[in-house]
Amino acid sequence: MPNPNPNNKPLSVAFVNSVKAPGKYHDGKGTGLFLLVKPNGSRFWVQRLTIRGKRREIGLGSQQFTSLAEAREKALDNKRMALAGLDPIAEKRRAKRVLSFEEAARKTHIELSPTWKNPKDRAAFLSTLETYIFPRFGSVSLPDVTSADIRQAILAARERAPGVARKLVYRVSSVFRWGIAEGMCVSNPATTEALALPRETRTPNHRKALPYNDVPAFLKSLKASNAGVSTKLALELLILTATRSGEVRLADWSEIDLDEAEWTIPASRMKAKREHRIPLSPRAVEILLESKTLTGGKGLVFPGTKKGRPLSDMTLSKLVKELGYDVHVHGFRTSFKTWTQERTNTPREVSEAALAHSIKDKAEAAYARSDLFEKRRKLIERWGAQCANVASGTVAQIG
Repeated sequence: MPNPNPNNKPLSVAFVNSVKAPGKYHDGKGTGLFLLVKPNGSRFWVQRLTIRGKRREIGLGSQQFTSLAEAREKALDNKRMALAGLDPIAEKRRAKRVLSFEEAARKTHIELSPTWKNPKDRAAFLSTLETYIFPRFGSVSLPDVTSADIRQAILAARERAPGVARKLVYRVSSVFRWGIAEGMCVSNPATTEALALPRETRTPNHRKALPYNDVPAFLKSLKASNAGVSTKLALELLILTATRSGEVRLADWSEIDLDEAEWTIPASRMKAKREHRIPLSPRAVEILLESKTLTGGKGLVFPGTKKGRPLSDMTLSKLVKELGYDVHVHGFRTSFKTWTQERTNTPREVSEAALAHSIKDKAEAAYARSDLFEKRRKLIERWGAQCANVASGTVAQIG
């Protein structure tokens, strides 16, 4: 294509806006910038440069959206980089790939989400970063975040929520591991060695529990409350079976055998990833029969207010607080455990099996093949009597 501007005089704004003939119109500023007008009338800024010994052409954008002044500025920057031995094309691509820490974190979250079985983990990954990290350096480009930035954020989070701070280190580190894999950064400033965090003084974080002798009064208050029927039944069953909140809230009718008074939770829903059979006391069976009249015996045993959704953990916790008790829902498992220790002669392995606790001793675990179901049935029935305030005044013989 011939050069319609053979003298390479600097282009003017008026000329750039009015020229229509196809051709290459060189700016004459020594940067290699020219305006390319195509036969179809479209116009583009192009720069011809020698980069590391090779002649290259770089597109600088459409003339419709890029002014002459902007094109000259881009061309001058590229010229300077080329003279410094850099490749402006490669630098442009690299800059385009690099994300801010927040952008990288959100992409990391999308990729890691399928690997997390617990929905709470998926939500917590982002929510904790949004609370403690993004306000500090979320807008900083990923490779520019330093160990000092991260350290200060973690120490500040440690003062507010020690448990969260420990998890933040892993979550921030995972973002940098993703960035390294994507070629956005070359090192991870969130490693234990790089952060050099001082040792944390941990204090036991026992969940508040209700003394077992107060459980009957609590259940009486629960039944008399104006809470939703499904919520009241779920909380009572949780107490009578000494189960975890999620195990009750996500219970499905396919797991329940009312004829045999058994509830079998599949391994996929258990913390220890092992199937857990739970014997049901007479009152527990009554609760399930009542719930069956509400649900039709299909799907969730205790559905929430939104169709197809389970009760939330917050719903149960809120109900306990509304009844005037400063205890944790999980603490009812402690009430049960303390009762087995103080009011029964239950062998430890039976009470641990009732709570679905893993056996930490490997040798002991290798021989523990039985789930002690019948012994646990006696224990659960006795616990049901305790909760109903049927006191015998004697130590229950379970073993």
